[in-house]
Amino acid sequence: MDYSKLKISLFLLFATVAFGTFGYVLVEDMVLFEAFYMTLITISTVGFSEVKPLSYMGRLITIVIIVWGISLLTYTLGQVARIFVEGELRIILGRRKLEKQIAALKDHYIVCGYGRIGAIIVHELRAEKIPLVVIEQNPAQIEELESENILYLGMDATSDETLISAGLQSARGLVTAVSSDADNVFIALSAKELRPDIFILARASGVSSESKLLRAGASRVVCPYQMGAKRMAEILQKPTVIDFLDQTMMNSDIGLAMEEAIITEESFLTEKTVMTSKLKQNFGVMIVAIKKLSGEMIFNPGPGEQFDAGDVIVVIGEKEKLQKMTKAIG
Repeated sequence: MDYSKLKISLFLLFATVAFGTFGYVLVEDMVLFEAFYMTLITISTVGFSEVKPLSYMGRLITIVIIVWGISLLTYTLGQVARIFVEGELRIILGRRKLEKQIAALKDHYIVCGYGRIGAIIVHELRAEKIPLVVIEQNPAQIEELESENILYLGMDATSDETLISAGLQSARGLVTAVSSDADNVFIALSAKELRPDIFILARASGVSSESKLLRAGASRVVCPYQMGAKRMAEILQKPTVIDFLDQTMMNSDIGLAMEEAIITEESFLTEKTVMTSKLKQNFGVMIVAIKKLSGEMIFNPGPGEQFDAGDVIVVIGEKEKLQKMTKAIG
């Protein structure tokens, strides 16, 4: 917001007060406080009597103060009112726009907490252009969310009303990554009660909290510290394997990626085998695994392995070809 006009008007108003104060001191021989008092009651037009009878020059100074002072005071108060009104309107309109955008979300993720873990999750999802909304109450984090144009709700994530406002009923899943394990448990319980089929990914500070979060309704639980330590140990033991996985999963320069796709009833893959599907010939992808509807995981499936509706296939290939394959599978 532009404050230049307000600064100019305040400067001129103070200049008028200074002119009147020192004018009365020099012309009417008033003490400094009396001159200042006389200037203020003249500008404010309260109608108090003069401190002392004024001379001809004193009355001229009073006329100047009245003309300039009242005009500047009115203009300054108008500028102050405009700033407050515009600021409030901007907040109200911005909030309404945000609420409309959140209400329009479908098949999105709700991320509770925008700390170190939550911020990384949000940035990864945004990089893949996956719709999301963040629930965060910390003013510093909210300021960061606003600067990055990320949809958010500045509300309590443990509240049922907040989860409903975030579009829980139409969301693809929920991530609870607040710093407190107790709050994560409560959020998982609330979300599962409101929508039993929602996928919930929860963060745990320690291994002891994993079982509680699973009982609360979390679909998957991740302990960042345990995962980080395990990964460091794997780097020491199998550095080449980890390099391969990093380049496949995280390095966008080489153009390779791992992807998963669900086979629906209408998919052309339904009831076909790995060989007859011709995924490798048509899309140049490598089938790593098939997760059956029963939960069984088949690694490196053979050519005769059949695809059924509800199966999830895991493949490696070039990103563009993976996108074509996913679209073709439907």
